[in-house]
Amino acid sequence: MNRLYLAAVLFVLGAVSAHAQDGPQLYNMDFDHWSKESGAWNPYPAGASDAHRVWDTANHALSLLGINGTMPEYDHVAVPGKGKAAAKVMSRKVVWAFVAGNLYTGRFGRIVRFSGAELFFGVPFHSRPKSLSGYFHYIPAPVNFAKAPHADMKGKPDKGMIEVVLTDWKEPYHIITNDESFIDGATDPHVIGRAFLELDRDTGGYIPFEIPFDYRSGKIPTHAVIIVASSRYGEFFTGGSGSVVYVDEFRFNY
Repeated sequence: MNRLYLAAVLFVLGAVSAHAQDGPQLYNMDFDHWSKESGAWNPYPAGASDAHRVWDTANHALSLLGINGTMPEYDHVAVPGKGKAAAKVMSRKVVWAFVAGNLYTGRFGRIVRFSGAELFFGVPFHSRPKSLSGYFHYIPAPVNFAKAPHADMKGKPDKGMIEVVLTDWKEPYHIITNDESFIDGATDPHVIGRAFLELDRDTGGYIPFEIPFDYRSGKIPTHAVIIVASSRYGEFFTGGSGSVVYVDEFRFNY
């Protein structure tokens, strides 16, 4: 077997092996596809089918005030190229309240009692990846809104997060934010696997990340929730207005 032939064989075997490591991904995990409707930026194309409406944001409510908390970023991207974009997620002061920037898999339902929202977290997903990887650039602002149980954070640098939970739900998780009926990925008995990364410093630019899944059972998931937040404790109305996280090129690794 000559060297050229051996090199070709090894190349093919390597390609096959790499392909074997591939597995299901969610639509638009590279954050390249966006549309705008009634002033709200949406992380899916115009006229997208249900299969392509994987991600959502609070923009449906914020756009009524003429602002967006999550939007496409075309200049500051982790991997440049034609048609490439990233997601820019920003926490903001809205009138008298604080709203954390967010990007999640699921659907925004409706505004509830003026200050809250109905959300449906999670999209169908039936695999067990080893990790989630991608790029992020975090720029925390000082915490200027703080409520119990995180009141002691006021004046300190904000913290963001990237979290994935794989669950055995029969349907997406229904949340009314006013009622603080949130998912606790660390303790919820329906969580099969979790990957979590706290963003706790200014990274000065994009950095790569890979967060492994911690599996608690051998079950096959039914739903996946990915949450990106520029203020980790935003559901408790705690964070820094002006905190920003850029995310790009997410991928499940198998």
